[in-house]
Amino acid sequence: MANYSISASQITEGKNVFIRGKLGFAVLARLIEGAELVASDQRKTTNGMNPVGKPHTTATIIHAEVQFADPNNPTLEEQFVSERRYDSPKRPETGPNYSIDSKGSTLPVIVIPSPKGDGTYDQDESGQELAQGLDVTLVLRTYKPKNFNNRGLALEQVIVHEEPHYYNAGGIDQAELAARGIVLNDTLRPVQATPASTAPATAPVATEVEDGLSYPAPQPASAPVAAQAPVQAQASATAVAAPVAAAPAPDAVVAAAPAPAPAQQETLEDKLARLEAENASLKDAGSPVGSPVATGPWNGSGPAQQAGITYQG
Repeated sequence: MANYSISASQITEGKNVFIRGKLGFAVLARLIEGAELVASDQRKTTNGMNPVGKPHTTATIIHAEVQFADPNNPTLEEQFVSERRYDSPKRPETGPNYSIDSKGSTLPVIVIPSPKGDGTYDQDESGQELAQGLDVTLVLRTYKPKNFNNRGLALEQVIVHEEPHYYNAGGIDQAELAARGIVLNDTLRPVQATPASTAPATAPVATEVEDGLSYPAPQPASAPVAAQAPVQAQASATAVAAPVAAAPAPDAVVAAAPAPAPAQQETLEDKLARLEAENASLKDAGSPVGSPVATGPWNGSGPAQQAGITYQG
């Protein structure tokens, strides 16, 4: 377990901490709950991490730096967050990482630059997940859980410092399409392929090969129609039915082979499972938050507090 100079019992509830970086992975537009939560907790346990156990949102940023209100006099809460950044042994180029699983039924507020270009911000009400690589600031709030002495952290807001881009399940960025003159009226959503087990069953028409060419296989003739013809016999007056030769079957029509279904795009749930495992591999297996950075940024080397954020109603 990593050793920290500031413990959760030392910080005060109701304080805000700003930490900025590039978005590595996030689920912010919905809660991780139900079967997805069970699967997520199982993956965490397998990777030596503590399960969350409750519905939550999650975010991971890389090149994470705490935005100190006063770099020369950092608060205990700022030091607490800064110590809990961790380095990735597999991806050292990502610098300090920071992750948070924010429990609760409330989604964090996401604000984006106003299209007016006047430096103000608007609330993002798109309901979409933010794309990786965006320059963001996570606004954390300290709180005291009931029946516990230690304080916790909740993700209150996500401030996007550039034009927002969103996770696209279709795999194509709308901005990239627009650059090629293709403008969509709505957001692309993945189309789930119909499982073969639920598709209507159709009897395929067999084919025979002759001299390298395929021909329809002969189809079974229709049931013969029997014509009753009375036959007089010396020992019996019983009528015997004489079969009538069946008419040749009409030329069979070869059914067109169904086109192969397109490859199913990766769903957000699949991506969560994949990236969560990758995220877990970035952390120290002995600690749920990884190893701390050796030198705290409150020695004066940290960046100055960012300019104020103005929200537009």
